[in-house]
Amino acid sequence: MGFTLIDMVVLVVYLGAVLLAGIFLSNKEMQGKEFFKGDGSIPWYVTSVSIFATLLSPISFMTLAGNAYEGTWILWFTQLGMVVAIPLAIKFFLPIYARLDIDTAYDYLQIRFGSKVLRAISAVFFIIYQVGRMSIIMYLPSIALAGLTGINVNILIILMGVIAIIYSYTGGIKSVLWTDFIQGSVLIFGAVVGLIFLIYYIDGGFAPIMDELVNNGKFLAENEPIFDPNIFKDSVFLMIIGAGFNTLSSYISSQDIVQRFTTTQSVKKLNKMMFTNGILSLATATFFYLTGTGLYVLYKVQNPGLAEGVPQDEIFTYFITNGMPVGLTGILIAAIFAAAQSTLSTGLNSVATSWTLDIQDVFSEGMTDDKRTQIARYISLGVGVFSIVVSVLMASTGIESAYVWFNGFMGLVLGVLGGTFILGLFFKKANLYGAYAGMAMSSLVMIAIRYIFVIDSISVWANSLISIAVSIVVGYIVSVLTGGSAKETPANTTVYDIPEIKRDMSWEVRS
Repeated sequence: MGFTLIDMVVLVVYLGAVLLAGIFLSNKEMQGKEFFKGDGSIPWYVTSVSIFATLLSPISFMTLAGNAYEGTWILWFTQLGMVVAIPLAIKFFLPIYARLDIDTAYDYLQIRFGSKVLRAISAVFFIIYQVGRMSIIMYLPSIALAGLTGINVNILIILMGVIAIIYSYTGGIKSVLWTDFIQGSVLIFGAVVGLIFLIYYIDGGFAPIMDELVNNGKFLAENEPIFDPNIFKDSVFLMIIGAGFNTLSSYISSQDIVQRFTTTQSVKKLNKMMFTNGILSLATATFFYLTGTGLYVLYKVQNPGLAEGVPQDEIFTYFITNGMPVGLTGILIAAIFAAAQSTLSTGLNSVATSWTLDIQDVFSEGMTDDKRTQIARYISLGVGVFSIVVSVLMASTGIESAYVWFNGFMGLVLGVLGGTFILGLFFKKANLYGAYAGMAMSSLVMIAIRYIFVIDSISVWANSLISIAVSIVVGYIVSVLTGGSAKETPANTTVYDIPEIKRDMSWEVRS
């Protein structure tokens, strides 16, 4: 069937509706902190779906099913990392973030270590990472969708970017959260509908999928161990723990996620956000992996040769454009756009927030709310246009491999930042010298492992464990050698303050 005119109309109508919704939901009267943190009226479930939509990029939308199609469910276990990350975030980090009522993730570092410079450096790390991520998230899905739909890749890139820029620019965090809620709902709908139609096309329905998982080694292969004594080698255990600390680093130190936490001081709401996000993420990933196994049954077991030559990461979009009814194809392509736009709008808003509050505002005295908002809007516009230009250049020059390398390098950033946060939170003796030393040494070690000595025997899922461990060990030793905390540890900034925080909840915003 392919991508028809009706599907094109569905896609265009959807994109137009999202744009109008973003503009309608924006509040141009919001200035200053309300532009960055909202006005307290955003329901917790909207924020929770926004976190889910932010973490699930369009690349994940296409590749999760591809992993199960070509291989096993081994990477599905990385989703169980949330079983590690969510309880740790809820127990140790969210009460402190809520009590301090931080403006950004890196505001915590300034409060804890008393340094504007450390706050700004951490923000720069995040901004570079996020700009690179946004460019790739526009580029890679657009390349795949262009081949399937016949739409020029540059048009797809520009569409993704411009729509995200418009409602990020006009409405601030409130507009982004509500449009993320719409996009996340469409994404979930697309995943469920895709699986339902796939089961319908498979001879025997759901039973052959379960047969492949239970009897034919499509869940776990014999050479995929549950645990390996060499903890740096791939195993189910390492994937759960490594992905768990990687996700924890996102929850505690990545501004695009932490910004969602700053929309409320209610610990009850924050806990609901986290649990709902975990359930949505695990359920949706399971749908994608079931889809991948179902595609294996359809194209390799029951109809061998029908999808011959289709790359594994494009097998789901191949099914969408060739196996779905007219109209629904447009909806599922829209779901991929939804995954892209939610990630992009979040990236733009978080970069604008971090630049304005962590760098501009920290080093410029007496900025008004109007000035902060104006700067944030200009940054959203400038970063958005820059990311679009980079994506178009990538598409025209075909230098995908270099940018995949770049994305892999940027992925190490969150582990380095996460280690600094954990150092400050768990160790009273940690001081500014230790924070700098841990951050620098962790960065150097990870660059050496991945890009100088290229130690392939160390799994990528060990990245976060290594970077966090180096940050903590080096940071603590340097802190002790330099006399421990140079001054009394600020109130409500370490795990030792949590019992008192929970005893006195008078500061909490009641829901």
